[in-house]
Amino acid sequence: MNRPFSPRPQSSGSSYTRVNGKIRAREVRVIGADGHQYGVLSLQDALNLARNQAVDLVEIAANATPPVCRLVDYGKFRYEQAKKDKESKKRHHANKVKEVQLSPSIDPHDFGVKLSHAVDFLCEDMKVKITLRFRGREMAHKEFGFQVVQKFVKEVAPYGHPDAAPKLVGKGIVLMISPLPRAKRAKNPRVQAEAGAVAVPEPTDRAPSAPTPKQKGQRPRPDSGASPAQTSGGFANNPFAEIKM
Repeated sequence: MNRPFSPRPQSSGSSYTRVNGKIRAREVRVIGADGHQYGVLSLQDALNLARNQAVDLVEIAANATPPVCRLVDYGKFRYEQAKKDKESKKRHHANKVKEVQLSPSIDPHDFGVKLSHAVDFLCEDMKVKITLRFRGREMAHKEFGFQVVQKFVKEVAPYGHPDAAPKLVGKGIVLMISPLPRAKRAKNPRVQAEAGAVAVPEPTDRAPSAPTPKQKGQRPRPDSGASPAQTSGGFANNPFAEIKM
């Protein structure tokens, strides 16, 4: 059978789509570009219909009986398919969950590192699961853990929002954070820092700078007003330093 017009070039691969004269079925079910149902037509009648409308006959369901074809411009069809595939991959990427672990007595530097990792994940359309574990006597003061989690949520607010309030599960706190839509989400500061725009984000309340070697050898005077947390060693922001065993 002579083809009424030459078929459009096809790309090789598993997602092969037959168009115009490449369609092998004798009869096809034809759907118009506007969704109109033309019913079952012979292949020759379907090709003539496509030629009269200056469009292509594209096979969209080859395994159906008879195969289903659509009257549409093939270039537009390929663009729509590529757009759907991109959206599908984006949704699949958003289903990935990355976990960030915290502790009630986390160091400010470690907090900033965890924060930057969470921002990277959210900017890549991934969900972030916040997990905070209590150890030993920390279970008696769960409020410190909730304060750390709330602070983390506040810092990542420009990039994501919590799905629910933090919950106490067993010996820890669990919270799920979902990324904001791209239109409402702030740009990844790490990418801007690499481009020389701004620095990587850090928590708002930074700890005091580390003492110099000369200062390390000096002991605080009794009237210097040094807090127990500063004189007992450990992290400067350890909320458990003032709690007696």
